[in-house]
Amino acid sequence: MSKLTGQFRHSQWDPILIISQIVAMQSVYYVTLGLWIAAVNLLVGTSRSLDHLFKYQEIHVRDIPGKLIIASYVLNSLTGACSLWWLVQRTKQCLDFSCTLHLFHLLACWYYNGHFPASLSWWLLNSACLAIMCICGEFLCMRTELKAIPLNMAPRTDL
Repeated sequence: MSKLTGQFRHSQWDPILIISQIVAMQSVYYVTLGLWIAAVNLLVGTSRSLDHLFKYQEIHVRDIPGKLIIASYVLNSLTGACSLWWLVQRTKQCLDFSCTLHLFHLLACWYYNGHFPASLSWWLLNSACLAIMCICGEFLCMRTELKAIPLNMAPRTDL
């Protein structure tokens, strides 16, 4: 006999699922960010380097390459929202996964640079990208979760 809990989905603590989702999200984030930046570098004609992904001095509005790096981060936050929708599929978890992803990015940048990021432009960009990823991911997940559930249990006669 099943017990009705009043929940849409059954939630159970599954650390392996959560860790694999975090690893998948982080992998998708860096692969797509690398692709966006490679496309930008191809347009501008600059050399490709990991500095564009992790070095916070590369994020600036002084010249066209810096602005295009910023555009790559913003486009990647939209790609990240789609990966939240595809991998996480839960509106309530979008903020958690977005913050976790950007926390790991902060740690990676800190390790790569050898010191804590002190650039205001880096903090503003990553905060804006976190917000864009979270809000757009929640919007996509909510649209999927709120799809109409058919309640008619009668057999179909229009076949």
